[in-house]
Amino acid sequence: MNGPYQAGTPCWIDLMVPDQQAALDFYRDLFGWQGEIGPPETGGYSVCTLKGKPVAGIMRASNPDGSVPDPMPPTVWTTYLATDGIDATLKAVTDAGGSVMTGPMDVMDLGRMAVITDPTGAVVGLWQYGTFAGAGIVNEHGALIWNELSTGDIPAASAFYSAVLPLTTAKSQIPDVGEYTEFKVGGRAVGGMMDLASMPTGVPPHWLPYFAVDDVDSIQAAAVRAGGSVKAPAFDMAAGRMAVLADPQGGTFAVITGAGPA
Repeated sequence: MNGPYQAGTPCWIDLMVPDQQAALDFYRDLFGWQGEIGPPETGGYSVCTLKGKPVAGIMRASNPDGSVPDPMPPTVWTTYLATDGIDATLKAVTDAGGSVMTGPMDVMDLGRMAVITDPTGAVVGLWQYGTFAGAGIVNEHGALIWNELSTGDIPAASAFYSAVLPLTTAKSQIPDVGEYTEFKVGGRAVGGMMDLASMPTGVPPHWLPYFAVDDVDSIQAAAVRAGGSVKAPAFDMAAGRMAVLADPQGGTFAVITGAGPA
């Protein structure tokens, strides 16, 4: 990626964890990322790179004053959707029944960010680029390839995201999966949406990042050796072979070897 993402497109992900260095070590060994704890002026935020390009952020869970939260928030990956004007998008969010958790705030000259909750309860970030557009490498081994919303109300989520960002939704039938909803920007699929009913009981609405890998089974085994866990063991489906994993601190993500260009 050599320029800004079109509004509505997932453009960045980051992970908030109790032990930042342990997370950096885990994802370095799993995906080949490089990263170190950042300077105090950025709150120690780590921008992880692959082949010298940014791929994801990792930060320590902390209160605004830098103290340790009590209780500690859950370890989660946050997906960020690109927007050309974050203030107007946030107004649309509240008008459409969503709520603002954090922001808007300036991140130096890099851009402006906010974190919102959609009306179905899923948390997602917004990013208006400044000097930083987002992920510099996507769709190859160790990099982001897909972002998927799991929600208990697909029609409500479809209406919400279409109201706040220039994207549309379209339904399709996937063999062995059934009905699937895609998010599209400019007619191009940029993410997907699943019915929460297909998940284990108690799983809340959430956005899940998928990372492209050359060999799902070896990545799954490596994650387990490093102290991670398997949420859904490697399986074959229409889009390729995939697995859902969690890092040792509980951050959940999917890995996939795509079956083709789509």
